[in-house]
Amino acid sequence: MNQEEDQARQAGLPGCYRHPGVHTGIRCARCERPICPECMISASVGFQCPDCVRSGSGTGHARTANQPRTLAGGTLAAGDPQLFTKILIGINVAAFVVQQIVGFRFTGAFYLLGGWPVQGFDGVQGVAEGQWYRLLTSMFLHASYIHIAFNMLSLWWLGGPLEAALGRARYLALYFVSGLAGGALTYLLAAPNEPSLGASGAIFGLFGAMAVLMRRMKYDMRPVIGLLVVNLIITFTWSGIAWQAHVGGLVAGVLVGIGMVHAPAQRRGPVQWGTCALVLAVSVVMVLIRTAQLT
Repeated sequence: MNQEEDQARQAGLPGCYRHPGVHTGIRCARCERPICPECMISASVGFQCPDCVRSGSGTGHARTANQPRTLAGGTLAAGDPQLFTKILIGINVAAFVVQQIVGFRFTGAFYLLGGWPVQGFDGVQGVAEGQWYRLLTSMFLHASYIHIAFNMLSLWWLGGPLEAALGRARYLALYFVSGLAGGALTYLLAAPNEPSLGASGAIFGLFGAMAVLMRRMKYDMRPVIGLLVVNLIITFTWSGIAWQAHVGGLVAGVLVGIGMVHAPAQRRGPVQWGTCALVLAVSVVMVLIRTAQLT
């Protein structure tokens, strides 16, 4: 036994499932069994064991389990690994261009709530009148060039790694559940004439999930924590920012992220989608409570 293996054994690390005498701190990203350097096969995120990447035989794994999988168990899609991140950025930018061309006639039809700066605004609350679609459409509107620049830079920086780690379906679920949770908390707590729109809730959800993912992978968390702290300072010190959307999206992102990357391998689907459904249900309850207060 070499010195490194002896140190690993003394640290109480488990033995490789194929080489029990070799102690290791690395686990397969899919089945989570301990694997030694000889058994590690590089994946898009982390490493996988030989049984999870070769044809299904001798281990009891279903044949579908041999398809390439992400860390969260999602199907590893072929093609551009940042495809949906680029599509989300494209939708946000396209909506902003329309805002600049059409003006408030477009923005006013789709923003979340509040006294958007326009002459004659009467404070009508669309969501309370049954226009629930505003919780979704407001996620793609922005108030200024600085607003969309910060959000899209964050989306580009965070979205790609998360899309690769979670898979496209789970990544989209994270984005939309976080955005809806941020909008719901804003609707619940903000004054009816307090302006609110933008993708900030979804972006903060990505921050929360990224922190969970980096902790799960044992990466250096200081960069993402530092950037998150700076954004939270801006959130609570600059005027005109709907802090409720930021906090709601962040909390939702952390919860969904935990469900996504810490779900047991044997029950990944129910745990992951159940977590999303639970956060979404809480958001719906917040919307119902506030609507009852305003009507």
